[in-house]
Amino acid sequence: MKSILVATHFSESSENAVIYAAGLAKSFGVKLVLFNAFQMPLHASNTLTSAASVDLLIQKNKEKLKEIADRLTEEFNISVSYSCTYNQLEREIDYIMQVNASQLLVIGMSDKSIEQNLMGNPTTSLISMKKFPVLAVPRAAQFRGMSKILFACDLAESVPVKTLARLRSLAHKLKSEVTVFYVENEIQSLQSKAKALVTIEDELEGVVHFYKNIKSNTVIASIEKEVVSSKADLLVMTPKKYGFWESLVHRSKTRMMASGLHIPLLSIPLE
Repeated sequence: MKSILVATHFSESSENAVIYAAGLAKSFGVKLVLFNAFQMPLHASNTLTSAASVDLLIQKNKEKLKEIADRLTEEFNISVSYSCTYNQLEREIDYIMQVNASQLLVIGMSDKSIEQNLMGNPTTSLISMKKFPVLAVPRAAQFRGMSKILFACDLAESVPVKTLARLRSLAHKLKSEVTVFYVENEIQSLQSKAKALVTIEDELEGVVHFYKNIKSNTVIASIEKEVVSSKADLLVMTPKKYGFWESLVHRSKTRMMASGLHIPLLSIPLE
């Protein structure tokens, strides 16, 4: 990893994500890239907006980014660059990630609400793209290391090696212990999950890790409860890939968790 990219629109939640990302970049010894993508408000976009007006807004946002970059460079002693564009975040993010050789996107997490669960938000949209790891940071979260990582997964399906490799790299860098947590309707023997367990054991070699499973019909509630009881510093999940028709009626568990948590959520894509 050469850099960490953090998206900001200068709100309280995104500004906190910037501070969190700076602490993470310092721990990893990598560059931090600030990125702002914006569009005109709907009422303004319905009128004719001159190119000069857009250029002026871009310049103002770049000045804000420069102020933040200078402050972070001094406070965290890290290299910080910045970029601003007039476009939707979802449309620009792939290109910006590639240009900066970033393998992790950090973004602020919204507060929990029924509307967020049903309609989603920029964070859940980026998670659903499933092209790169996304770290969603709650408004009040502060980076103090990640000694305990809770990895919520489904052992009924094998976890891809690349996903586990990213988790192992993170745990090694931050000297974290990992709890592999899974929820099922009926508790079954570990032998029935032998294939998945062998893969996890191989890929998490050298990382202190444990297993915990519970019987429950409420997966989301069980994960939220475990986050609290385990005093985890980070929740890791892997969003599943659904076909077109399934995606119309399915609400991803990872997407539903991406609001209202008190600890960051790291979504690692399956591919």
